[in-house]
Amino acid sequence: MNMRNMKNRTLIIIGYIFIILSFISIDHAVADRETKMKKTSNLEKIEGRLAKSRALIKSYANQTMEDDDYVPSGSVYWNPNSFHRSYLVMEKELKIYVYEEGDPPVFHNAPCDGILGMEGIFINDMEISRFRTRDPENAHLFFLPFSIVSIVQYVFVRETRLWSDMMNTVVDYVNVIAEKHPYWNRSLGADHFMLACHDWGPIISSAIPTLYKNSIRALCNANTSEGFNLTRDVSIPEIYLPRGTTEGLLGGPSPSKRTTLVFFSGGVHGYIRQVLLDHWENKTEDGVKIQKYLPKGENYYDDIRKSKYCICASGWEVASPRMVEALYMGCVPVLIKSHYANPFNDVLDWRKFSVDIGLENIPNLKTILMGISQRNYIRLQRNGVQVRRHFVVNYPPKRYDVFHMILHSMWLRRLNTRIHEHDPHQP
Repeated sequence: MNMRNMKNRTLIIIGYIFIILSFISIDHAVADRETKMKKTSNLEKIEGRLAKSRALIKSYANQTMEDDDYVPSGSVYWNPNSFHRSYLVMEKELKIYVYEEGDPPVFHNAPCDGILGMEGIFINDMEISRFRTRDPENAHLFFLPFSIVSIVQYVFVRETRLWSDMMNTVVDYVNVIAEKHPYWNRSLGADHFMLACHDWGPIISSAIPTLYKNSIRALCNANTSEGFNLTRDVSIPEIYLPRGTTEGLLGGPSPSKRTTLVFFSGGVHGYIRQVLLDHWENKTEDGVKIQKYLPKGENYYDDIRKSKYCICASGWEVASPRMVEALYMGCVPVLIKSHYANPFNDVLDWRKFSVDIGLENIPNLKTILMGISQRNYIRLQRNGVQVRRHFVVNYPPKRYDVFHMILHSMWLRRLNTRIHEHDPHQP
């Protein structure tokens, strides 16, 4: 064989090698694309189901649906039929994955009593909820089960007053679930949620920009002047359960048996209460009972039940359990708050069962309340009794109660969020 033939054969072999390598490269590219499409298709599947849910809710928005337990109706709802249909679709479709990472007492655990008990109540309810799925591939939402109350109790060092350890606890947790699971990174947290009733919840959440900007934050301290986003975040009610249950808290006399026009008792916590007490404390005007502390022997809850209107003024922060206490006992809430997002205001029209008074109108408080006719007062009071079910804590949870209303608020946010697979190579 001459040198020219050998050279030609060598070139042919090299050509074959290049062709084979090209096919291998194409196969790898196809495999990578198929893998990426498989990941994307799961998210697209979830989005497709949500699109069907949106269409179903819209198509039945003006029709009354049957329900053995409760059919929403009346002016207390912005759109009772739409709410009902959305709620029923939620019961059928919603799936929530609870990350199992993390150990008590900071994770998967929190107190269920006291003024901040909603954190523990929700965490416990979520652990046993029928909405919980063990398969993250089927989840519409992902719950980050840390407790701000527990972080403050077990991580915060009061002597140093430093926030860094608390914030790093949340940062480390999100980093762990982001490394172990693909779901945080694919949406940058947009289908994840946290829940906090402690006043420091919003600040601690800011330790992670994507959590603060993208995720659903269910907060008692729902202050729109401090970053609370009405279209993404969820306002949850602050509920004080002295014994951990609603025993002895629900119900009150009829409007005709309420002899006090307006009632408030509480310490000077914040500017709004200072203005209220400066003007009205211990005034002898008929029907007005506003004071810092009750005389010995008087019962706070008895005074609520004797009153037509109960003042729910912000303290150091906007949230207060007084709104729910008033609704529990049949007293019409008088809201004196600034920048507060009322709980469940996507569904409930608070004007139909409460009175909103601006800070500047505190001196005119009695005049404003006296100007509400008896007929309108009775309507407000009865509407408050109607919506009470949406604020009641039940063990275990019952349909339309506060646990389900919190979930429904998050369900609405997820319905209105179209999530696309995040490309890690894009900023």
